[in-house]
Amino acid sequence: MDFSLSPELKKLREQIREFVAQEIVPLESNPAAYDAHENIAVDQLTKLREKAKRAGLWSPQMPRERGGLGLKMHEMAACYEEMNWSIFGPVVFNCAAPDDGNMMILNKAATDAQKARWLQPIIEGKVRSSFAMTEPSPGSGSDPTMMKTSAKLVDGKWIVNGKKWFITGAEEAQHFILMARTSDDPRKGLTAFLFDREQPGWHIVRRIGIIGPEEHGGHCEIAFEGLSIDDSNRLGAVGDGLKITQMRLGPARLTHCMRWTGLAKRSLDIALQYVEKRDSGAGKLLDRESVQQMLGDAALQIDIGRLLTMRACWLLDQGSFARKEISMAKIVVADALQKAVDTAIQLCGAYGYSTDTPLGWIYRYARQARLVDGASEVHKMVLAQRLVDERQDFWSWE
Repeated sequence: MDFSLSPELKKLREQIREFVAQEIVPLESNPAAYDAHENIAVDQLTKLREKAKRAGLWSPQMPRERGGLGLKMHEMAACYEEMNWSIFGPVVFNCAAPDDGNMMILNKAATDAQKARWLQPIIEGKVRSSFAMTEPSPGSGSDPTMMKTSAKLVDGKWIVNGKKWFITGAEEAQHFILMARTSDDPRKGLTAFLFDREQPGWHIVRRIGIIGPEEHGGHCEIAFEGLSIDDSNRLGAVGDGLKITQMRLGPARLTHCMRWTGLAKRSLDIALQYVEKRDSGAGKLLDRESVQQMLGDAALQIDIGRLLTMRACWLLDQGSFARKEISMAKIVVADALQKAVDTAIQLCGAYGYSTDTPLGWIYRYARQARLVDGASEVHKMVLAQRLVDERQDFWSWE
C-alpha cells in the first residue's frame, strides 16, 4: 500500500487548504454566519459554494463527466480532512452527509435515466437529499434486516407504509432514497426506492432536537401513509436493498472518518497555539511534560485512525468491500476525535470551554461519532465475529 500523493493531488489539497483558511474559517467567529441550528447560514453557504465551483473544487467524489473531480477513495481522504479543518467546510464543497453518500450510491447503482433525474441535481447543488432507513423500535437500527416499513406492488406502483426516524437532512431534502421491506426473505427482503418531496402519501412528523450542531435539514421522524412510487423509481433489483445499503454505508462511514480527522487535527492545532503562548508563571504550558504527553497521545490516536482510514480506502479502490477495515477505522477515528477535542478543551482551560473557539461546537458534534452509521459496540461485534470465522486469517496480509 502506497499512501503517497501525486503532484496533482498535492496541489488540489493545498488549494482546498488555502480556500478553507481564507474563505471559511473567518466565518466561524461571525454570529451572523450561523443558522438557527448552528450550521452555516444558507446565504453565506450559497456564496461560498459559487466560489468553490469557480475555484474548481466542487464535488470531488463525482466523475468528471458529471461535473466532479473524479477522485478515488484514498484521494478523497487527503482532501476531505482539509475541508473539515473548518466546522463549515464539507458542505461548501458538496461533500457533507447525507448528500455525499447518496451521490456515491446513486452513481454506482442508478440507471442512466435515474442518474439524470435524481443524481445530477444533487451534484449541481440544486437540491439536497436524504437516506431514509432507520426506524423506531422494534424496526431497523444498526440491523437493516429488522425493517418494518413495507412496500407492496399494486398495479405497477409500490405502496409504502411505515415510519422512519433520525433521518438526516429530511427537512430540506428534495430527493429521497428509501429502504423498505418487499418480502420476508432474510437476505433479499429489502428494496431501495427513490421519491420526491412533492409526492403525496408521506409527511415529516417532527424535527428531532439533538445535543449538538446539526446538518442542514436536521434529523427527522417521518410517516408513510400510502406513498405511491412508480416501479421505474426502484433503485436496483427487487430484493437488492440490503446490498445497496451495504454499498452505501461502507464508503459513507469512511468519508465520516476523513472529515472527523480534519476536526481532530483542528482541535489539536487550537490547543497547540494556546499552550505555546500561555505562561503559567513557571514557563509556557507547552514546556510541561504532562502537557506534552496529552498532545502526543492525542496526535498518536489521530494518526492511527488516519492510517486505518487510508488502508480501508485503498482496499475499496482495489475492488474490495473492506468491511472489516471500515469497521476498524470507524471505531478508532470516532474515539480519536473525541479524545482530541476533549484534550484541547482541557489544555485551553476556560478559553477552550468558552465560545471564543469552535472547540465547544466540535465537542458536542464529536459525541455522535460513536453512534452514527453503527454504534462502536456494533462494529466491535462485527470484528469479533470475523475473528471467530477467520482465526489467524483475520490478520492476513492479503
